[in-house]
Amino acid sequence: MAGWYNKSMSKVFNHPALEVQKDKPLVYTAMSKHLFYFRMFISVFVLENGGVPLNPFMVFDYFMLDAVDRDLVREGNNNLVKRCDEIWVFGAVSNGVLAEIQIAKEQGKKVRYFAIEKPHQIIETDKNSVELEEDIKDLRHLI
Repeated sequence: MAGWYNKSMSKVFNHPALEVQKDKPLVYTAMSKHLFYFRMFISVFVLENGGVPLNPFMVFDYFMLDAVDRDLVREGNNNLVKRCDEIWVFGAVSNGVLAEIQIAKEQGKKVRYFAIEKPHQIIETDKNSVELEEDIKDLRHLI
C-alpha cells in the first residue's frame, strides 16, 4: 500500500488518493456559452473517457459573473488551452471556441469534436460535420 514515510521508514500517512496515480491526458473542454448548463455532464464524459477535464465553465463559471474583466478570463482560458494535452470541442462552435481551436492548432494539440444529442448522449463526430454558430458559418475552413 502506498503512503508517506518518515526517515525511519515508519508509515505516518495513508490515503486512497495515493493508490490512484495513473497519468491521464489533460483535456480542455471547449464549448459555447449555450452549453453552460451541460458543463458538468461534459466533465463527467471526459472523466469516463480517460481524460482529466479542464472545463472553463467549472474553473471560471460564466466569466466569473463579470467580477473581473472578461479578457482576464479569456487569458486564463487560453493558458489552460496551452497547458492541456488535447482539446475536445462540444456542440456548435462559437467564435470564442474557434479562437481556442486556433490556439490549440498553433500548439500542435490534438482536437476532437463531439455532438451533444442529450446531456447523457455525447457522440464523437468529425470537424466537417460539426455545427457552427451563425456569426462564424463562413469560417469552417479554420477548424
